[in-house]
Amino acid sequence: MSQCMFVKPQPPKYYLVFQIAVKRREAKSERKKEKYKHLNAEFQRIARRDKKAFFSDQCKEIEENNKMGKTRDLFKKIRDTKGTFHAKMSSIKDRNGMDLKEAEDIKKRWKEYTEELYKKDLHDPDNHDGVITDLEPDILECEVKWALESITTNKASGGDRIPVELFQILKDDAVKVLHSICQQIWKTQQWPQDWKRIILIPKKGNAKECSNYHTIALISHASKVILKILQARRQQYVNRELPDVQAGFRKGRGSRDQIANIRWIMEKAREFQKNIYFCFIDYAKAFDCVDHNKLWKILQEMGIPDHLICLLRNLYAGQEATVRTGHGTTDWFQIGKGVRQGCILSPCLFNLHAEYIMRNAGLEEAQAGIKIAGRNINNLRYADDTTLMAESEEELKSLLMKVKVESEKVGLKLNIQKTKIMASGPITSWEIDGETVSDFVFLGSKITADEIKDAAMKLKDGYSLEGKL
Repeated sequence: MSQCMFVKPQPPKYYLVFQIAVKRREAKSERKKEKYKHLNAEFQRIARRDKKAFFSDQCKEIEENNKMGKTRDLFKKIRDTKGTFHAKMSSIKDRNGMDLKEAEDIKKRWKEYTEELYKKDLHDPDNHDGVITDLEPDILECEVKWALESITTNKASGGDRIPVELFQILKDDAVKVLHSICQQIWKTQQWPQDWKRIILIPKKGNAKECSNYHTIALISHASKVILKILQARRQQYVNRELPDVQAGFRKGRGSRDQIANIRWIMEKAREFQKNIYFCFIDYAKAFDCVDHNKLWKILQEMGIPDHLICLLRNLYAGQEATVRTGHGTTDWFQIGKGVRQGCILSPCLFNLHAEYIMRNAGLEEAQAGIKIAGRNINNLRYADDTTLMAESEEELKSLLMKVKVESEKVGLKLNIQKTKIMASGPITSWEIDGETVSDFVFLGSKITADEIKDAAMKLKDGYSLEGKL
């Protein structure tokens, strides 16, 4: 007959520290100073030990997720362990620099700021009648199914508060309903108003200035289905129009590509004993300043079908937004310019917008640039981050002024304070609109001709221009 083994129940992992905390509280209330002092020291010692053990366990989980390739669990655990930064919005400044502390005043200021930021320019009215009869092929159910399955889960919902997981659980039933809605929009080119609404949320930024906050945007998950289909239908035209020097938001390309490209250019310039001059352009609120009417004309010139352009125009017409602050949400207001935040189409739209600027600036035909491997290279781009390059200061300045002029024609302005220069040779102070463009500081220090190769060697390996341009 086997004996029963009785195992003494183990206390919860952090039970001891809570037990001491209770005794310490009792000693304090009973004014037993020596006992309290002893218990407090013991509490601090055990708390430090348990804290160390807790973080050790968290790190083990993070390492395990990394080894197993569980990327989502990995980053979730990192976020949970380090905590999340929440921008403090206890008070912000009004347009005159005065602090606002009342909830209603803060909400009004956010509405005033964002409404002014996205206000439409009245000098260029839109004469579009809103309907196209020559339609692209109908949307297929398989396209809706693909789009629905490709939407990222665990994301905040838009104004309709419907999570994407609900559609994915309903599977074929959801596909049929969404296909019917998408097909109706496709034919009539009219969008539900809920799908035109955006919730803006201020995130990290200077706690006093609205303009320094970074905002994220929430849109309806249901609307993402037709947006993904629209993006896929348009992609063939986009790929045809964008050159290899544009790496932003393109499949198989990334920021490391452009870092590697600059490294390759630096090395080749040194090999052929050429001077190199770089200008790193920064636009002020680039995505927020795109003029809608100019954008539609650009898409037309780029060969995008009229039906797809009409769908975009009608999506943008009558857009509304609200700002969700720590004090509640603002009233809804109209969006008159800028590409839609949170929309899958926006990066691609901006890339075409930027390509139009570069074409009109004549960069492809320009003699200015760096002549390497039988090719003249004078720019590299990653969405709105544009790098101009040349073999002399005069050539670089000529390129910059051309880009500046063409950018302003479509509503984009250079951020002079953040536009930087890096040069291997001597360079004088530049003044643009009365402001000096400063030398570029790379890896924390100013780069000279002798340092360029050393700096380039520190850059990560990656995609190379060689064989691609």
